[in-house]
Amino acid sequence: MTGNLLIHGATMVLPDATGIGDLRIRDGRIETVALGKTLKPLEDELFIDGRGLHLLPGMIDPQCHFRDPGQPDKEDLGSGSAAAVSGGVTSFLDMPNNKPSITTLEGMNMKLATAAAKCVNNYGFFIGATPDNISDLQEAVGTPESPVSIPGICGIKVFMGSSTGTLLVNEREALEQIFSQTGGLIAVHAEDEQRLIERFEDVKGRTDMAAHAEWRDDVTALLATQLAVELAQESGHRLHVLHLTSGIEADWLEGITALPSEVDDERAIITTETLPQHLTFDETDVAREGTRLKMNPPIRYKADRETLWDQLRKGTVQCIATDHAPHTLEAKAAGFPDAPSGMPGVETSLAVMLTHARDGACSVEDVVRWMSTNVAECYNMVGKGSLEEGADGDVVLVDMATPHAVDDALVWSRVGWSPFRGRELVGWAQVTVVAGVPVFERTEATGQKGRLLVEPGEAGTPLIMMPWR
Repeated sequence: MTGNLLIHGATMVLPDATGIGDLRIRDGRIETVALGKTLKPLEDELFIDGRGLHLLPGMIDPQCHFRDPGQPDKEDLGSGSAAAVSGGVTSFLDMPNNKPSITTLEGMNMKLATAAAKCVNNYGFFIGATPDNISDLQEAVGTPESPVSIPGICGIKVFMGSSTGTLLVNEREALEQIFSQTGGLIAVHAEDEQRLIERFEDVKGRTDMAAHAEWRDDVTALLATQLAVELAQESGHRLHVLHLTSGIEADWLEGITALPSEVDDERAIITTETLPQHLTFDETDVAREGTRLKMNPPIRYKADRETLWDQLRKGTVQCIATDHAPHTLEAKAAGFPDAPSGMPGVETSLAVMLTHARDGACSVEDVVRWMSTNVAECYNMVGKGSLEEGADGDVVLVDMATPHAVDDALVWSRVGWSPFRGRELVGWAQVTVVAGVPVFERTEATGQKGRLLVEPGEAGTPLIMMPWR
């Protein structure tokens, strides 16, 4: 628990190079990166043999629903955090649509205290917007003139279309007030509420899952995304569009979104993300798996999936999240339309993307950028996202050579199932390290499920995110 360790002989994915070498962490921070060299072990550090493995910066999942407070049958911050580190995720951002919804600084502080007691990795939380809680939002993130940066608070979440829970802000006047009167980052669930209401009449009475993507169609998403971008550009507000799912949105956003470091004028900084689910599944998977793959916005079509990949490679899409939103299989068995929307994903996301890398869709270096480096930049995180001297000692060793099938019986999420069941994946985390402390391992002795190495609350701190201009 000293935060001192030496990882020897791993293939390290560094910001500007990939190669075999050693990496030393002292007091929780990366002290030495020795590419092509061997470091002598010190008496007060843990030695980890990384030969044959890839060493990556810890993954950062910027969109999770760990259901705490209010729905412990589905997940809580303890079980969600454990699932995260089993997948190499050393930091996460959690959403406010809890029971009750988290819309005040008091509620945020309650979640931060719960995380400190339960989590084994780093954490941050969104405050939820309502049509009339501007003063609460300002208390948490400040105003445009005086932004506030509180450790563990990452921004404002706005549901522009109804999804799950009670949060909804869909009237333009209320949205304009939020964009013009608050500081920080605004992240939007972009679906147009009026179109959702109108189109529901077209699918009312249907019980086939294909109706879900027809109801919540790509134009429904595009209209809300266009409105959010318009408001961000008018106000100069920092905007992040969550879980991009459609090809027409991705194509429309080309030339609008960019990493913060690429925006060198006064225009609004606008970024977006997509999910492993939308890069992997299409309508054929939905037909096979049914409500297991029901989520909002929905899994769409092969053409959407291909366009998302194209725009991800181009840089229009900056990062990858999971929208980890578990529901019990009992609830999912209710069928369409009654089954709730959402699925687990935090523990398979890295392996899914590294398997895409193995199969030639991208590179391991791309995965590191999309799931760690760019996420840290998108949220102005301090010390995260790269293997470099002085950075925080959050790292993961993964095995790119040995495939294992996803098995519902082995998942860490409390709901006990995965949408990727049966898929052979590589890139499983072998050791996950938070601030120099190993928190999870997967070995021959533990079996494929692996085991936690620390008790709840023994690792992880609130993420530090600098305020936006």
